[in-house]
Amino acid sequence: MAAPLLRIEGLRVAYGPVLAVDAVDLDVGAGEFFVLLGPSGSGKTTLLRAIAGFVRPERGRIVLDGADLAALPPHRRPVNTMFQSYALFPHLSVAANIAFGLRRQRLHHRAIAARVEEMLALVQMQGFEARRPASLSGGQQQRVALARSLAPRPKLLLLDEPLSALDRNLREETRAELVRLQRRIGTTFVMVTHDQQEALSAASRIGVMHQGRLVQTGPPQEVYERPRTTFVAKFLGAANILRGIVERSEDGVLSVALSCGARVRIAGAVESGQAVSLALRPERIRLVRNTEAGLVAAQASGRTYAGDSCFYELRLRDGSIISAKVASHERLPVQPVPGESVGLDWHPDALALLEDSE
Repeated sequence: MAAPLLRIEGLRVAYGPVLAVDAVDLDVGAGEFFVLLGPSGSGKTTLLRAIAGFVRPERGRIVLDGADLAALPPHRRPVNTMFQSYALFPHLSVAANIAFGLRRQRLHHRAIAARVEEMLALVQMQGFEARRPASLSGGQQQRVALARSLAPRPKLLLLDEPLSALDRNLREETRAELVRLQRRIGTTFVMVTHDQQEALSAASRIGVMHQGRLVQTGPPQEVYERPRTTFVAKFLGAANILRGIVERSEDGVLSVALSCGARVRIAGAVESGQAVSLALRPERIRLVRNTEAGLVAAQASGRTYAGDSCFYELRLRDGSIISAKVASHERLPVQPVPGESVGLDWHPDALALLEDSE
């Protein structure tokens, strides 16, 4: 198995009494598009800044391509950072901005000109060489910042919320371009975002951070469908949390007696009598007309139209409220109105056993 391009071991960063990054271990392979996801204050940007060399860890190691970066200042690390504000030099042209890092490498002017031309073509900004950043749109500025970051051929590119300044439509378009470009050039990207949809659609792997810790990593589909904790389940998309007690039948089969009165089978490292929590995504719930045929009986309490989908609020027998998401174009056997009884069904693999029972 090939060694990772980036290896972080036991990293800890504190700002006075505030512990920003706590005992983080992480491997990122060459050519990955790795996304650090988490709410504000979770430590994701601090972790990014530590890799870049802008903050000094209290302990731990950051190893890039076999070399320990601890003693290297930011400008000597084979790493570039694309900042949230893009940080373009307003007095320099597009070409001069892209060439900035190349001039610091003291390359020949012909080599610089050739690389600038190559980067302009890569980000589709030919013809804008003489323009100043102030005359560019937000999306164009983002492309120039990306070209400038990639021009010196860094081993690792760090991206700090690179799409946050763009409006929704442009953000989605630029995100798709960013993914295509990364796959084309093969440079390893580590990106920070708090946008769940952005992480799911862009990443080859996701790392979810919470209170300074890296709580789960894996491919987007795995982390989304098999969250390990209540926090991950709720933060990465919407999730219903069902609670119950593990029971063992006479034939040894484990099941959970849910607080809403239903019983579901379960697999995992659990013991009889243990209190557990299960995550269930709203889109995995199916509404059925006959409450006897449904896995769980519920009463509709509300409906919200969201364009491409509808959300139904459903009150269970124990008084708890869960949500079901249905595509707007889908023809349902039942479309309950508030107060109407309805049955809920789902496939057994829709339930994810959580490690905590908050």
